[in-house]
Amino acid sequence: MQKLKIIIMLFLVIGGTACPAQQPEVRLQPGDLLFRGAATGNLSEAIDKVTQTETETHFSHVGLVEHVDGSVFVLHADPKGGTCRVLLQEFLQPEKDSVEVVAYRLKAEWQNAIPEALGRARDMLGKPYNFSYILSDTAHYCSEFVHRAFVADSVFQLNPMTFKDPETGDFFPTWVDYYQKLELDIPEGLSGCNPNGMAASDKLERLGQVQ
Repeated sequence: MQKLKIIIMLFLVIGGTACPAQQPEVRLQPGDLLFRGAATGNLSEAIDKVTQTETETHFSHVGLVEHVDGSVFVLHADPKGGTCRVLLQEFLQPEKDSVEVVAYRLKAEWQNAIPEALGRARDMLGKPYNFSYILSDTAHYCSEFVHRAFVADSVFQLNPMTFKDPETGDFFPTWVDYYQKLELDIPEGLSGCNPNGMAASDKLERLGQVQ
């Protein structure tokens, strides 16, 4: 009998370690922000490299959650679709890349900014993507789109942009090639925003990864 008890206890211990507790499901609310990890690709990686913060997140894209008739949508600015509304699942699985998507929520004192921000985001739908990353009224990139949605309440701040390698102080070759093709000067020092900087805001709380 004693041997049987020992075997049962070992089974329970081994079984417990083999089946770790699952991460609680994140229940998204309107106004939550979804940050997508850096995908494989020179530009995505270059964005991540030059926008690192002390929190050491690795995000290269951001969108805004909206609920419509029981379905969850994401409002965002995408290089292919411009400023658009897509179903959550489409945002979570862009093309072939499997990337991490992490949800953040505005803290309680900033929640009242959400309804008007969603309205402004809807008003911006249909505009082209801002490939220059220079602030514009006629085209938007992802974090610019979210910043403008919340601009009336000053939720997110603009900061001088940099396109330089923090280790060498030189421009990343990816950015040099990118702006040469656009026939534009690199907008070093101009005001802008980025997903990593937004995720580091003290007005947000991290909810966890969205499955």
